[in-house]
Amino acid sequence: YPKCKTCQKAKKWLDENNIEYTDRHIKEENPSYEELKSWYEKSGLPLKKFFNTSGVLYKSMQLKDKLPDMSDEEQLRLLDGCCQAEHRALLKKCAPLYPELEETLKALAAEYPLYIVSNCQAGYIEVFLEATGFGRYFSGHLCHGDTGADKPETISILMKEQHLQSPVYVGDTMGDFLSCRKAGVPFVFASYGFGDVPEPDYRIEKPADLITLFL
Repeated sequence: YPKCKTCQKAKKWLDENNIEYTDRHIKEENPSYEELKSWYEKSGLPLKKFFNTSGVLYKSMQLKDKLPDMSDEEQLRLLDGCCQAEHRALLKKCAPLYPELEETLKALAAEYPLYIVSNCQAGYIEVFLEATGFGRYFSGHLCHGDTGADKPETISILMKEQHLQSPVYVGDTMGDFLSCRKAGVPFVFASYGFGDVPEPDYRIEKPADLITLFL
């Protein structure tokens, strides 16, 4: 999560030690139950470390007192339930969209097949497309929850399945950029997003810039 100080410190340490990682906005790309379970088992840490103990939800649910009496399975289900609750909330009220996004998608879709590739859990993209009504602009989508693979491989799988010859990827993080490098796909950096990419193949300041770039 970009605003999390712990995440910022972790990324700084990884960068300083030249360790490659996937930059994932977990509030936009919620982890699945299977991912949470896998991360917990690999971490060797208590499950409490996976909860935002400073958050409003943690305090309002009085989890400080309840977690000690809950099994690992119950705690994992609770974490996953929070993600599912976010899906339901998004269906009721869509997150704010960038200006001219729909107009840009409509223009691009008239000339190119559009796809979504994400590290999110299965179901999240579907929720976004249903909440926005943007499903009609996309020819398909694929995510980690579908493939169980990292983003470079997921990109490659989509390219193979859809017989894509010269795709480009629009993203906003260094993780997206590195994934595209591994997959051999040109990268368009959306500078209005969350990350920073010093030397992308292309750069846009707003969604509508894609029209100028590709049409």
